[in-house]
Amino acid sequence: MLPKTLTAAALRPMVLATLAAGEAYGYQLSQRIEWISGGAIEWNTGTLYPVLHRLETEHLIEAVWRPSDSGPRRKYYRLTMKGKKAVETEKAQWMTVHDVLLRLWQPDVSFGPAS
Repeated sequence: MLPKTLTAAALRPMVLATLAAGEAYGYQLSQRIEWISGGAIEWNTGTLYPVLHRLETEHLIEAVWRPSDSGPRRKYYRLTMKGKKAVETEKAQWMTVHDVLLRLWQPDVSFGPAS
Protein backbone atom coordinates (compact mmCIF):
# COMPACT_ATOMS: atom_id res chain seq x y z
CA MET A 1 0.00 0.00 0.00
CA LEU A 2 1.25 3.49 -0.86
CA PRO A 3 1.57 6.28 1.70
CA LYS A 4 -1.60 8.32 2.18
CA THR A 5 0.19 11.59 1.38
CA LEU A 6 1.14 10.29 -2.07
CA THR A 7 -2.29 8.88 -2.89
CA ALA A 8 -3.98 12.05 -1.59
CA ALA A 9 -1.89 14.16 -3.97
CA ALA A 10 -2.89 11.92 -6.88
CA LEU A 11 -6.58 11.60 -5.98
CA ARG A 12 -7.85 14.47 -8.14
CA PRO A 13 -6.19 13.35 -11.39
CA MET A 14 -7.09 9.73 -10.72
CA VAL A 15 -10.76 10.54 -10.21
CA LEU A 16 -10.84 12.70 -13.33
CA ALA A 17 -9.03 10.06 -15.41
CA THR A 18 -11.35 7.33 -14.17
CA LEU A 19 -14.41 9.40 -15.04
CA ALA A 20 -12.94 10.06 -18.50
CA ALA A 21 -13.63 6.36 -19.17
CA GLY A 22 -17.30 6.79 -18.19
CA GLU A 23 -19.58 7.72 -15.35
CA ALA A 24 -19.42 5.94 -12.01
CA TYR A 25 -20.68 6.20 -8.45
CA GLY A 26 -18.29 6.75 -5.55
CA TYR A 27 -17.74 3.14 -4.53
CA GLN A 28 -17.16 2.18 -8.18
CA LEU A 29 -14.52 4.87 -8.48
CA SER A 30 -12.60 3.60 -5.47
CA GLN A 31 -12.92 -0.02 -6.62
CA ARG A 32 -11.67 0.81 -10.14
CA ILE A 33 -8.60 2.59 -8.76
CA GLU A 34 -7.93 -0.22 -6.30
CA TRP A 35 -8.19 -2.77 -9.11
CA ILE A 36 -6.03 -0.90 -11.63
CA SER A 37 -3.38 -0.26 -8.94
CA GLY A 38 -3.26 -3.92 -8.00
CA GLY A 39 -4.50 -3.05 -4.52
CA ALA A 40 -1.72 -0.51 -3.88
CA ILE A 41 -4.21 2.36 -3.66
CA GLU A 42 -7.29 2.25 -1.46
CA TRP A 43 -9.50 5.19 -0.52
CA ASN A 44 -12.14 5.38 2.13
CA THR A 45 -15.25 7.50 1.79
CA GLY A 46 -13.78 10.16 4.07
CA THR A 47 -11.04 10.70 1.51
CA LEU A 48 -12.95 10.33 -1.75
CA TYR A 49 -16.22 12.19 -1.20
CA PRO A 50 -14.73 15.57 -0.23
CA VAL A 51 -12.76 15.50 -3.48
CA LEU A 52 -15.89 14.62 -5.46
CA HIS A 53 -17.75 17.53 -3.83
CA ARG A 54 -14.85 19.88 -4.61
CA LEU A 55 -14.81 18.76 -8.25
CA GLU A 56 -18.57 19.39 -8.41
CA THR A 57 -18.10 22.87 -6.96
CA GLU A 58 -15.44 23.56 -9.60
CA HIS A 59 -17.90 22.35 -12.27
CA LEU A 60 -15.48 19.66 -13.44
CA ILE A 61 -17.98 16.90 -12.71
CA GLU A 62 -21.73 16.68 -12.36
CA ALA A 63 -23.82 14.15 -10.54
CA VAL A 64 -27.18 12.50 -11.03
CA TRP A 65 -29.07 10.21 -8.67
CA ARG A 66 -30.17 6.88 -10.11
CA PRO A 67 -32.02 3.89 -8.67
CA SER A 68 -30.00 0.83 -7.78
CA ASP A 69 -30.95 -2.78 -8.41
CA SER A 70 -29.59 -3.78 -5.02
CA GLY A 71 -30.49 -1.09 -2.50
CA PRO A 72 -30.81 2.67 -2.17
CA ARG A 73 -30.28 4.96 -5.13
CA ARG A 74 -26.75 5.96 -6.08
CA LYS A 75 -25.14 9.23 -7.06
CA TYR A 76 -23.37 8.82 -10.40
CA TYR A 77 -20.62 11.23 -11.40
CA ARG A 78 -19.53 12.22 -14.90
CA LEU A 79 -17.20 14.76 -16.42
CA THR A 80 -18.45 18.08 -17.69
CA MET A 81 -16.87 19.74 -20.74
CA LYS A 82 -14.70 21.73 -18.35
CA GLY A 83 -13.78 18.46 -16.63
CA LYS A 84 -12.70 16.89 -19.92
CA LYS A 85 -10.29 19.79 -20.45
CA ALA A 86 -9.06 19.42 -16.87
CA VAL A 87 -8.19 15.76 -17.55
CA GLU A 88 -5.79 16.87 -20.27
CA THR A 89 -4.26 19.56 -18.05
CA GLU A 90 -3.81 17.14 -15.14
CA LYS A 91 -2.33 14.54 -17.46
CA ALA A 92 0.25 17.00 -18.84
CA GLN A 93 1.23 18.14 -15.34
CA TRP A 94 1.61 14.63 -13.97
CA MET A 95 3.52 13.46 -17.04
CA THR A 96 5.99 16.30 -16.41
CA VAL A 97 6.46 15.13 -12.82
CA HIS A 98 6.81 11.54 -14.06
CA ASP A 99 9.44 12.51 -16.65
CA VAL A 100 11.48 14.52 -14.11
CA LEU A 101 11.48 11.63 -11.64
CA LEU A 102 12.56 9.19 -14.34
CA ARG A 103 15.49 11.44 -15.21
CA LEU A 104 16.45 11.94 -11.57
CA TRP A 105 16.45 8.19 -10.95
CA GLN A 106 18.90 7.52 -13.78
CA PRO A 107 22.27 6.33 -12.44
CA ASP A 108 24.10 8.87 -14.62
CA VAL A 109 21.89 11.88 -13.89
CA SER A 110 23.44 15.17 -14.96
CA PHE A 111 22.26 18.56 -13.82
CA GLY A 112 23.61 20.52 -16.76
CA PRO A 113 26.48 22.98 -17.07
CA ALA A 114 26.34 24.14 -13.44
CA SER A 115 26.88 20.65 -11.99
